Amino acid sequence: MAKAWVQWSRWFLAAAMVVAGLLFAFVAVLDPFGMRVHAGQAPRPIMDINQRFMYPQLVRSGRFDAAVIGTSTMRLLDPEVLSRGLGARFVNLAMNAATPWEQVQMAQLFRQHVRAPKRLIWGIDTTWCEADAVDEAKRLTPRPVPAWLSREVGWSDWPKLLNLTNLEIAGRLMAYRLGWSPERIRGDGYEVFTPPEASYDIARARGHIYAGHGGTIADLAPLSPPAAIASAESATWRFPALSWLEESIATLPKSTQVMLVLPPAHLMAYPREGSAGWQRYARCKADIAALARRHGAVVVDYAHASPITSQDANYWDPLHFRLAVAARFGEELARIGKGDAPLADGAAIVQR
Repeated sequence: MAKAWVQWSRWFLAAAMVVAGLLFAFVAVLDPFGMRVHAGQAPRPIMDINQRFMYPQLVRSGRFDAAVIGTSTMRLLDPEVLSRGLGARFVNLAMNAATPWEQVQMAQLFRQHVRAPKRLIWGIDTTWCEADAVDEAKRLTPRPVPAWLSREVGWSDWPKLLNLTNLEIAGRLMAYRLGWSPERIRGDGYEVFTPPEASYDIARARGHIYAGHGGTIADLAPLSPPAAIASAESATWRFPALSWLEESIATLPKSTQVMLVLPPAHLMAYPREGSAGWQRYARCKADIAALARRHGAVVVDYAHASPITSQDANYWDPLHFRLAVAARFGEELARIGKGDAPLADGAAIVQR
C-alpha cells in the first residue's frame, strides 16, 4: 500500500509539473504583456483593461515619439488627433487613478526608450497639489504595476508570469489571434472608457456630479468675500510632488516640447472659488506655472470656471467629460501646441 501511494505521488507531481510547464509555455509564447518587445518590434494587442500592465510594451516598441501622461481625465485624448495636428507619433499612456509617483515612473520609462521625444503632454490633476502626495502610502493604488514591467525585463522575471490573471489575459490574446475577440484598447493606448453617449441621462449624471453634496445641486458661485487666510497658514503650504514633476521634465532634451495641462473637470471637483482650499490650489497652480517657465514648458489651464467646467451636461461625474468635450479638448491642445491661440470662450488659459 505504501509503495502504491509513493508511486501515485510521483506520478501526480510529474503530471503537475508537466501541466505547469505547458501553462507557462502558453503564457510565455503568447507574451500578453509584451515582455519581449523591444524597439522595432510591434507591441502585443492590448487585451487587459488595466493600463498599468499593458502600456510599458507600447513604450518599449519604439513606435512613438510623443506621449500623453496623466490619469483618466486625459485618457479621452485621441493620439490620432494629436499626431495629425502636431506632426508626431503620439501614444496615450494615461492610466485610471494614476498617482503622481506612477505617472513619474511612466514618464521615466518613456524617456529611457525614446532618445529624443518630440512632445510630452502631461495632465496635472489636483492630486499633484496634495501635501501628502509623496507619502509611501500614496505612491500606489490597489492595482499597482509590478516594478519589473517598467524596466528592462530579464529572464528572472519570467516565472512571475505564471498566475491566473496572466493565464486569463493570454487566453484573451489567443482569442484575438483566432479572430474571436477584438482588442480591448487601441494599439496607441486610446480607449473610449465612458458609457455610450446614447445612454446619457442628465439626472443620473447630476446624481454622480453632486454625490458629495447629497446629490443635490450645489452653489458653486465664488465666495464673496473670499475666505481670510492668515499669512502664517499660507506660509505652510507645500506641494512636494511638484519636485518629482520638475525632475522628470529636467531629464528631457531641450528639443522636447512639453505641455502641462490642468484638465477640465467639473467645478465640483475643485474647492469652491474663494475658499481656503481654492486659494491653496491657486498657489499650487502658480508654482506649476513657475516650474514650467524654468523649463520652457507651456501650461494650459482648464481648471477654473468656464463654459466647459460649469455645465452639468458636459459630464458623467465630477471628473469625466463627454466625447464632445474630449474632441474639443484634443483639437484645442493641438492648436495650442502649434502656437495658435486657444478658442475665444476662455475655457483654456495658456501660459508660455
